[in-house]
Amino acid sequence: MSVLFSEAMRLQSAGDGVYDGALDEHWTIGPKVHGGAMLALCANAARAEIGRSSGGLGAPPACGGERSDRGVDSGGQERSDPGVESVEPIAVSGNFLWAPDPGALRVLTTVRKRGRRISLVDVELMQGDRVAVRAAITLGVPEHDAPPLLSTNPVVPLMTPEPPPGLEPIGPGHRMADIVHLAHGCDIRPSLTTMAPRSDGGPPVIEYWVRPRGEAPDVLFALLCGDVSAPVTFGVNRFGWAPTVQLTAFLRARPADGWLRVLCTTTQIGQEWFDEDHVVVDSAGRIVVQTRQLALVPTS
Repeated sequence: MSVLFSEAMRLQSAGDGVYDGALDEHWTIGPKVHGGAMLALCANAARAEIGRSSGGLGAPPACGGERSDRGVDSGGQERSDPGVESVEPIAVSGNFLWAPDPGALRVLTTVRKRGRRISLVDVELMQGDRVAVRAAITLGVPEHDAPPLLSTNPVVPLMTPEPPPGLEPIGPGHRMADIVHLAHGCDIRPSLTTMAPRSDGGPPVIEYWVRPRGEAPDVLFALLCGDVSAPVTFGVNRFGWAPTVQLTAFLRARPADGWLRVLCTTTQIGQEWFDEDHVVVDSAGRIVVQTRQLALVPTS
């Protein structure tokens, strides 16, 4: 069984804006499918549908993988679109209704707007007859490689482009291996010391280095990394299940090859609700993804 992320993102068109896919046990947290993987699959379906309904213009590979000037539809058929910049999911807003088990999933897309610069697609991700995720996907062309007019990048001063020597990957023997099954398809290296409660009582600032196994990171993998961290509630000694209720992600740029650095922070951990922010930076030092989610505080 392949554990390549691009294979996990593969979709098959069932017609009328419907796509079939699957996320197996390698893309789970505990027994349930990982929320970031589900949002990435939703984003891929929206991208594929816009590419299909536009005759392939501007559509990047719908099954993940390297950017190309020749689009590929969800069935793997190459479309010629020389000179057209690929459209990507630049904003993804998802509501999580329930947590599905690993297995087959169906993604329903509805194109709300097909514009010259911005397109909008509504998506429902289902397992059986139940909707697990409802998402609104905004598609457009991400920023070029030109430097931003202004950027406050909190990651570069704190985190080196590659993991520090000796930072242990999640795998056999790691204390998180029994929960974070994503490590089958990703090389995930968390700084465990940043998860512990701070001696000064300040908010947690959690650091991760992540990359897919056997291939370069793409925009869908960068979106997954926007939900890769353990809950910030670890910083207040709450370690149970912390279900995400809503997550919004912005894609700022396509990632360069190499490690992605992820910094996870919070503004407030309440008695019932908490927020969690991720900033994902590529090996070139560019912010590629920003996310904010609202989740439930674990009871213990």
